[in-house]
Amino acid sequence: MDTDALASTPETRFAALGITLPKTAPAPIGSFRNVRCSGNMIYVSGQGPVRADGTLIQGKVGSEVTAEEAREHAKLVAVNILTALRDAFGSLDRVGGVVKLLGLVNADPDFERHPFVIDGASDLLAEIFGEAGIHARSSFGVGSLPNRIPVEIEAIFEVAASAAVDQAR
Repeated sequence: MDTDALASTPETRFAALGITLPKTAPAPIGSFRNVRCSGNMIYVSGQGPVRADGTLIQGKVGSEVTAEEAREHAKLVAVNILTALRDAFGSLDRVGGVVKLLGLVNADPDFERHPFVIDGASDLLAEIFGEAGIHARSSFGVGSLPNRIPVEIEAIFEVAASAAVDQAR
């Protein structure tokens, strides 16, 4: 295989960033699963900012958490989304790209920088998936989130063309 092609896979881009994925994705906190596939679409349930050691980040954005901190939390949420994908598929290279994100920010009523916060996740996913990581997105503030987390993000991805062929066999 062409070494230039290898250098530009989601797995190699991720490794080049020096970010370590947790061993497993955080367990769902309700009656659902982290990842569900339907056809060539991959749906990732809402994930929160859980550190690799299991520590849950909490706080209300705008009063207890700054926008800049929340942006980093959104990046951590993207790492947890990627971990859920790797758990489900064995490799990020089996994921073709990001279709859409829905970002929720647990914010004070006067907070207005929701897109800035969710950009933390969007920017990381674009770095990992390249052009296929540029996605549609909604972001908005809510009055509360489970366990007082500052950010929750759900995602829709598509299966890589090569992985879809493998699934069909």
